Amino acid sequence: MQDEQPVKPANIANIVATNQGKLPLTMEIPKAQPLTVTQVEDLMAEGHIVVDTRSSADFGVGHIPRAYHAHLSSPEFEQRVGWVTPLDTPIILVTNHDKDAQHAIYNMAFIALNTRVTGYLDGGMTAWMDAGKVTESLPQMDVFTLSDRLSSNGLQVLDVREDDEYDEGHIEVAKNLSFKRIPTQLDSLGLNKEKPLAITCATGKRSSTAASLLLRQGFKELYNVTGGMTAWESAGFDTVFFEE
Repeated sequence: MQDEQPVKPANIANIVATNQGKLPLTMEIPKAQPLTVTQVEDLMAEGHIVVDTRSSADFGVGHIPRAYHAHLSSPEFEQRVGWVTPLDTPIILVTNHDKDAQHAIYNMAFIALNTRVTGYLDGGMTAWMDAGKVTESLPQMDVFTLSDRLSSNGLQVLDVREDDEYDEGHIEVAKNLSFKRIPTQLDSLGLNKEKPLAITCATGKRSSTAASLLLRQGFKELYNVTGGMTAWESAGFDTVFFEE
């Protein structure tokens, strides 16, 4: 089991600072500003980070290298951004549509993240690729392929759900670390960056977020498990349980 210390609420430092009046409180509905491909490149060179809010499938097909992934459809979207991105680092959003960027920044305001948003990539990944810019991919793996790979070549598996979810049923060989703890506790698992690693959660959203973090840390061959443990159990594959 991993460190039992609870993870602090996302972006807690800035929330407290806002409540104390040390940071400005947003009184109007925030609005994300469009950025050209050139502007995005220049801002990234200055240290701005990219948060891709599209689906796991879209992110997997192609995304800006070193982008963080947090699925906008998740009810924890803004929390996930706050948990995994560096504190106070400016954010550039990547969305499928302009309205999604406005939705994202509106949600981010609930935990005082909106002030970190520089803008969004106008035209999304279509504009990026039309400009001939480099993309990175994240292969998706279905549970049938995962089962076959486990029996044939000992694929590494990382389960990024919370401890209690893992205890209630997991793949026997899977190591467990909540995606929230990856930025600070990944080294404790002893994963080999040179060997293939499949990442799973409940449905494939948190695992995609986790994969985006691992790509930034130099893992060579990652796979996001589509459908996660829900699909694994529905397919009738074995799980093991933690018993006290």
